[in-house]
Amino acid sequence: MAYTTDKIRNIAVAGHGATGKTSFVEQLLVAGSAISAPATVESGKTVSDYTPEEIENGISIHTSLSNIPWNDHKVNILDTPGSSDFVGEVVTAFRAAESAVIMVGARAGVQIETIKLWRRLDRRNMPRMIFINRMDEERADYDAVLEDLRAKFDLTLVPITIPIGSAGDFSGVVDLIGNVAWMAGDGAEKKSDIPDSMAADIEKYRAQLVEAAAEGDDELTMKYLEEESLTEDEIHRGITEGLRDDKIVPVFCGSALQNSGLQVFLDFLTWAAPSPAGVTEVVVDQEGNESDYTVSAETSFAALNFKTTLDQFSGKLSFVKVMGGVLRSDTEFVIDRDGKKVKGGKIYTALGKKLTDVDELDAGDIGVIAKINDAHTNDTFHAPDVFMHFRPLQLPSPVYSLAISAGSKKDEDKLNEQLVRVTEEDKTFTVTFDPETHETVIAGMGELHINTILNKIKTSQKIEVETRPPRVAYRETITKSTETSYRHKKQSGGHGQFGEVHIRVRPLDRGQEYDFANEIKGGAVSKGYIPGIEKGFHEAMEHGVLAGYPVRDVGVVLFDGKEHPVDSSEMAFKIAARGALKQAMQECGPVLLEPVMKLSVFIEDQYLGDVLSDMSSKRGRVLGQEQLGGGIVEIDALVPQAEMLRYAIDLKSMTAGTGSFEMTFDHYDPVQGKIAEDIIAASTYQEQEEH
Repeated sequence: MAYTTDKIRNIAVAGHGATGKTSFVEQLLVAGSAISAPATVESGKTVSDYTPEEIENGISIHTSLSNIPWNDHKVNILDTPGSSDFVGEVVTAFRAAESAVIMVGARAGVQIETIKLWRRLDRRNMPRMIFINRMDEERADYDAVLEDLRAKFDLTLVPITIPIGSAGDFSGVVDLIGNVAWMAGDGAEKKSDIPDSMAADIEKYRAQLVEAAAEGDDELTMKYLEEESLTEDEIHRGITEGLRDDKIVPVFCGSALQNSGLQVFLDFLTWAAPSPAGVTEVVVDQEGNESDYTVSAETSFAALNFKTTLDQFSGKLSFVKVMGGVLRSDTEFVIDRDGKKVKGGKIYTALGKKLTDVDELDAGDIGVIAKINDAHTNDTFHAPDVFMHFRPLQLPSPVYSLAISAGSKKDEDKLNEQLVRVTEEDKTFTVTFDPETHETVIAGMGELHINTILNKIKTSQKIEVETRPPRVAYRETITKSTETSYRHKKQSGGHGQFGEVHIRVRPLDRGQEYDFANEIKGGAVSKGYIPGIEKGFHEAMEHGVLAGYPVRDVGVVLFDGKEHPVDSSEMAFKIAARGALKQAMQECGPVLLEPVMKLSVFIEDQYLGDVLSDMSSKRGRVLGQEQLGGGIVEIDALVPQAEMLRYAIDLKSMTAGTGSFEMTFDHYDPVQGKIAEDIIAASTYQEQEEH
């Protein structure tokens, strides 16, 4: 059946690795009768983790889509990976959902990825909930985790359920709004009376709940201040508005493995979590102007293709969120990127890898369209009579790169084809050819991310792959000014070649790249030769005088020259200009420049000393440290790219796999002394090898 926009709930399940997300989703699917019994992660048969690489590694690698009916609503569930290597999958889920639930372990509390996910939600102003999972584990402590959350996050946390016991004594949860206990056991949760021993805890937490509900609505605030109480309906209203406006964070608890705490959570989604109805998106027109777009079934058809996968049986699958109108099998639409008109064809809902035909999807719903071969992630599908482009996914930059080649020349084309196919599915994975270093370079979010992709290619295509750290794209520049001249003269029968230029050369500020000024007076060099002279300067800057790297941040003034009435030509002046600038660079104190990266590292503070020491050994300059609370620290630094080629591996080793980092290019800095000598020597050796 088709669900109207107001009856749809899209929820992303996210959290640090090993917090029980996939088991949680399994139990939600059982509760909604989508599956008959939950599978364990260890069995390799869960709905969410169905690809060979997920089964082999025992972790989620891709965001999976599933859905259940609940209280006359449709709940679309996006189960996301917990490893930072696959953060791109989390971004796609957050883009498609209106709210998220963050899974937190009842013993571990807030971890590094919890904080990073929270920041992503903050940037989107996205409503969120917390589920404190594994209350049945040894040393589980609801109160301690709640205080840990409050210490780290600047939003009002509102307990909706609290545990009955913990660890070996855990037996269920109390719904503070409905004032009823839900006991864990075989099969579905069962309602029960609240144990008398919990009266004090319930009074304390319910007071927090009512106060938070009152803050969600001005009218309720006034009533609460006067009467210090709210009805159940008023609590519902206050919580709903506070959640929608991202002012409060409802907190649930339970044990996914014991099927405990899920009933209240699902009920809550249907009455409190935001539907897609009226949600505002940003669209860009053909002139680049942005405007607001409201999700509604009453407009013409529009959808965002937020995820693309290639299935060996079904072909290309486009995961779409319908933003406007209704998607039917006969809906004709245009792909905004290339203007191609497409007919939708079969539409599916997904339960992991299982696809089920549906007749239509209303605005706000999420589904799958098969075999649109021209579709890419981030494409907007829209009605033929109106152009629009939804703002694309805001994905992080790759942090780990490798140069790659096939073990055999005959497999090069096959390897390149497979790598390009991966980039269609995974927008945090890039493939580029570096014309400076003559290498094909792949980049991703970490060693695990890259290895997962390469292992899949090796297994499916039966080809060998060779990888190595990529060469660094150094630059050269000058440190002094000079004035020089250069004459190109050649006579070899018939017309000769003649061109003479006089130039002043100076260093520019870092990042200015290149500046040219023509100060020729009296027609010493004809205007028609000036473009050739500029081409000569550009050619000279393609290969520096130290190690052959491109030159930048150089200013050139052409102030005089000579020409011959017969033998001068644009080519002659181009050669003269190239020779003049090469000669000048030899005289201007040439130096190497290396790329420097802006680095943000997230670690537990017990590893701070080791990480800072390692950063110092890598010639890093620490910009600052920030305690994020609960023993988590962020370090911001500038570090040369040459020192970062294996940092994903180094950091994992230093922090027992718990640390993570983000990295972007910042600027170029001079490098001298022994380091520069080694770079020049390596460049010379490499050039000899290639020739």
